[in-house]
Amino acid sequence: MERGAISLSDLAGPFDLQATVESGQTYLWDRADGGMYDDDVALGGSAWYETVVPPLPAVGNDRAVVRVRQTDGRLEWESSTDAVPILTHLLRLDDDLDAVRADLPDLLLVRRSFDAYPGMRLVRDPPFPTLVSFICSAQMRVPRIHGMQVALAREFGDPVAFDGRTYHAFPTPGALADATEADLRDLSLGYRAPYVRRTAEMVAAGEAHPAEARDLSYEAAREYLTRFVGVGEKVADCVLLFSLGFLEAVPLDTWIRTAIADHFPDCDRGGYAETSRAIRERLGGRYAGYAQTYVFFALRTGRVGGD
Repeated sequence: MERGAISLSDLAGPFDLQATVESGQTYLWDRADGGMYDDDVALGGSAWYETVVPPLPAVGNDRAVVRVRQTDGRLEWESSTDAVPILTHLLRLDDDLDAVRADLPDLLLVRRSFDAYPGMRLVRDPPFPTLVSFICSAQMRVPRIHGMQVALAREFGDPVAFDGRTYHAFPTPGALADATEADLRDLSLGYRAPYVRRTAEMVAAGEAHPAEARDLSYEAAREYLTRFVGVGEKVADCVLLFSLGFLEAVPLDTWIRTAIADHFPDCDRGGYAETSRAIRERLGGRYAGYAQTYVFFALRTGRVGGD
């Protein structure tokens, strides 16, 4: 086992681990104390978070277990490998968060949202697990979405031994393609079960892969992702934002539609694409997804009001 630490003073801008991994943008981490999404998200919480990381082409790692916590101005980590490049990639520690905030328009709602959770970063999760996670997100609360991903890993993921414990990797496309619809429904996926299975079949067969959207223009990438079963424009935007690096993407979920109605009613253009384009421009264009995520989280947790 390897251990190390990353000094937060070396980052460009603040960082808050708990806000980042418990903000509803990633469902691939778990909290070692079992309290994931169980309580209000504390700023600078010191709980251990853990995940099994697949090989990441941008990092060049083998599959690894990574455990990390934030304490005393640093990120302490334990892993089966050097976790610094992995954490830098997954948690976007290479982003200049101060520069991102300075680039955004000076809108009251955005300013209050950033003030509520200083240090929250976007994530850069692996494409296939992200796709499955957000297919499961339809009409579902954040803790339930997370619970589904934990159950999928437990039932269909490869076991990985680390530090005397057995972890489970997120299932491969082939493993989910081989699952029956009944198997998936038993894990409370409900009507999402055939969507997950068929999408996994598409990826396992080489018919399509979410990573292939990475090299397309933004709206072409969103259109590409909607070929997967159970993926509409909102789910596609989530995959683009939280996995593929399209920081301009603004998923129009219930909270963002509420923000549009209360704060930016002129951005409501009826259809998804038109409204998304309008709110994306209002939120500053290239970093609009950062603004969206802060507003989403602050509204969902009641840290900012609707005035």
